[in-house]
Amino acid sequence: MSATTEERPTTQRSQRSALLVLGAVALLVIGFAVGFLAQTPLRDDPAPTPGADSVDVGFSQDMTVHHNQAIEMATIALSGASDPLVKNLAYDILTTQQNQAGQMQGWLALWDAAPLPTGGYMGWMTEDGGHSMSGSSMSSMSRSGSSAGPVQTMPGMASTQDMTALRAATGPALDVLFLQLMLRHHEGGLPMMEYGAVHSETPAVRNLAQTMVNTQTSEAQLMTQMLTEKGAAPL
Repeated sequence: MSATTEERPTTQRSQRSALLVLGAVALLVIGFAVGFLAQTPLRDDPAPTPGADSVDVGFSQDMTVHHNQAIEMATIALSGASDPLVKNLAYDILTTQQNQAGQMQGWLALWDAAPLPTGGYMGWMTEDGGHSMSGSSMSSMSRSGSSAGPVQTMPGMASTQDMTALRAATGPALDVLFLQLMLRHHEGGLPMMEYGAVHSETPAVRNLAQTMVNTQTSEAQLMTQMLTEKGAAPL
């Protein structure tokens, strides 16, 4: 009798966690579909279809990959974080970025382009053609080598070891690690967003890229503040 009573809270917690994960997956599917279908009007856009080597296509492909990892991290935090404010942030990131990923995948489908990049990342970010880049973009490209061609890892991406540690973390440790990894993730993706906001051919792509810049800059400031309040520092 005693053993059954002790096991019941554990079982209930497991059920709640499972329901949270299922709910997060449902949000991903719905938001992705909404984002994808929202791009249907682009079929009537008189502008020429961006080429496979264009900024529009490269940005949409690479940023989908970047977003997908952020969505995965946010899903982990949404189901396991102990701080309600961290869970709220994870929910906002999950729903926003899965909708944006759906938009980008919608564009790529309409352009008959591959949904994901092949042969490396960020090769579409160059200083050719008289493009002028912001200081942060040039600094990031210099570190990653993207101005000389595609790179194998985008800035800010969590490693396999990072993701394993995040999945294994619990309680306040999960809260802090999520904030640290997501802050680095946001900062790493910023140069790509800034570049896309300036150099994409399609107005809708430029607008989305600028929206990402605005949203993720604000979220990065919030995460920095939250880490300070928890007595932790960015990675």
